[in-house]
Parts: sequence; structure tokens; C-alpha cells
Amino acid sequence: MQEIKIELTKTPKQKPQDQSKLGFGKIFTDHMYIMPYNKEHGWHDPKIVPYQPITLEPSAMVFHYGQEMFEGLKAYKTEDGRVLLFRPDKNIARANHSNDRLCIPEIPADDFLNALKTLVKVDKDWIPTQPGTSLYIRPFVIATDPFLGVRPSDTYLFIIILSPSGAYYESGLDPVKIWIEDDYVRAVRGGIGEAKTGGNYVASLAAQVKAHDEGYSQVLWLDGVERKYIEEVGAMNIFFKINGKVVTPMLNGSILPGVTRASCIDLCKHWGMEVEERRISVDELVEAAKSGALEECWGSGTAAVISPVGALRYEDTVMEIGGGGIGPVSQKLYDTVTGLQTGKVEDTFGWTVEVDG
Repeated sequence: MQEIKIELTKTPKQKPQDQSKLGFGKIFTDHMYIMPYNKEHGWHDPKIVPYQPITLEPSAMVFHYGQEMFEGLKAYKTEDGRVLLFRPDKNIARANHSNDRLCIPEIPADDFLNALKTLVKVDKDWIPTQPGTSLYIRPFVIATDPFLGVRPSDTYLFIIILSPSGAYYESGLDPVKIWIEDDYVRAVRGGIGEAKTGGNYVASLAAQVKAHDEGYSQVLWLDGVERKYIEEVGAMNIFFKINGKVVTPMLNGSILPGVTRASCIDLCKHWGMEVEERRISVDELVEAAKSGALEECWGSGTAAVISPVGALRYEDTVMEIGGGGIGPVSQKLYDTVTGLQTGKVEDTFGWTVEVDG
């Protein structure tokens, strides 16, 4: 594990006074982590420096071919003052899976975790404490070769920035309305859908704009081949409770393997619920809604944690779920996951990692 050099800012910024107005991803802390890569030295010379602009050549390959990876996780402060990360090993493993798919060199897991813990420790006073808030952590890698040929870059930057944030959706835990997209597609099996990279998100914007114009919070994607099987929401994985069973689309190469998704599956099984990871068609979903078998629906993701879904729209059919309210499983998952993250619920799973000091 490499030693991190730390340069503290001489001009600290004023921290937000009103935590109820943090929003999501708008405010950034005093420091950032940065580590370069080249073929001669590999990943080397990690530093924590004051938060600042980065300088790149206009020909840097990230601008032209989109070779980049990003991750998202959070740090939380407990009532007794400890700082916790939630399943960072899962994010690190997923980051390196994305790196592998995108031809980016693997980041040693020990260096990755040390970077997360050290940066959060340096800026721990930025962690908000109001219920529903957290310190969002954004690690990312960009290709930096000044070259216009199409190939993997030989040089990269691994950067981590921090953002004190409130709820991802302004409505908080209020159920959201989701638009099932039947025109555009996000990803196909064999593509980069299971990697966490910007290309997947820019592919979603046109449908997202359309959904927002119709009064819907997010887009639920169908598979890119048959256009009939449920995949995931733009910023979340998706779950349904149908006839007492928890059903979620199986990982098939075009769906992001969410950390919160895995936690929901583990918790539901721990509670004795039957969980099915399988293909589910939109026709099955519509029929379940018509018959009353669709009892509950929620999204899961690092940013939103658990987001109850009160209505789904597919073509001209609007499916109201659970009377448009928060279902009992959604509520229990939200309470348990956030309780584990903030230390209010005993962690019997070994999911939390304490940031020392």
C-alpha cells in the first residue's frame, strides 16, 4: 500500500450552514485525492491536495473516446461521532470490473480503500449529520493521453472528490413516478451496460428529458434487443413485490450490479422472504398490476438508497402501485439500510467500515 502525501488547504471554504438545503452533488469539500498512472510506474505518487481544477490537453483521450470510469458511495457520521463507509469493498470490486471492461488498469484494492478512508478522514468535518444527509464520495478515472488515435490510453488519473449531500430526489422518501421507455434503449448485452461509465448515462438523457416533460422522475429501461424485458432505472436498480415474492431483473451483462441492490437481496433473504432474480417482461408487469398481484415497487441505489415507486407508465397504461404510498418492504429496507449506514442498527453482516480517527 502506497503512502499518501497530504497537502492541506490554506484557504478552507465555509461549510454549509443549512443542511436542509444541501441538494445533491452541488457542494464540494476542501480536498481531493489524485493518483496518476503510466506504463513505467503504474499507479504511483498518490496525493491529497486542495480541491482545484485539473489541467488536461485538448487532445486528452477522455474527451474524444470516453474512456472513463466512475463510482459512487457515501460516508456517514454516527451519533457517537464515528465515521462509517458502507460496503466499500463492493464499490472497489465493481470499479475494477468497470476498469477491466473499459481497458483501464486495475487499481490495487488496498490503495483504493486507503484513498477513500484517508480523504474522508481529512474532510470528516464536512460530513453532514441531519437525517437523510451524507458525504457523497465520487471516485473516477479518466484517460489522459494527448492522442487522437483510437486505442486504450497509456496514462490516466484516478481522482476522488467529496460532496456533502441531501436526498437525491427532492421529494425524499415520497414515492416517485417512473416512465417505462419503449423507444430509446440504454444498453445491450455485450456492450458496456454493466460498467459504471459516463457513456451509459449520456445514452439515457434523451429519454430522461422526455419523461421529465411528462411529469415522471426517472426512466425504467427495457432490454435493447426484444424491447420487452425490464432492466433498470436510470440511477437505480428496480424491485417488485409480486404475490408476496420479491422480484428483480437478473444481472445479464447490461445491468449495473448495484451495491444497494445486493444489500436489498441479502436483507430480504435474511428476513425469510422469497427473492427471484430473473427476467420479467413488461407484459407480466402490466398484467400483475391489473390483477392486483403487483403489491410494491422500489428502486435501489447509492444516491437514493431506497426510492419507493408509486406509479409506472408504459405506453398509455398508468399503473398505480400500493395506492401510491410507501410499501412496508420499501420502508423496512430504507430503515434498515440507512440504520446500518449511520450506526443506528447493529451491523451483524460486517458491511460497515470505520474510518479511523
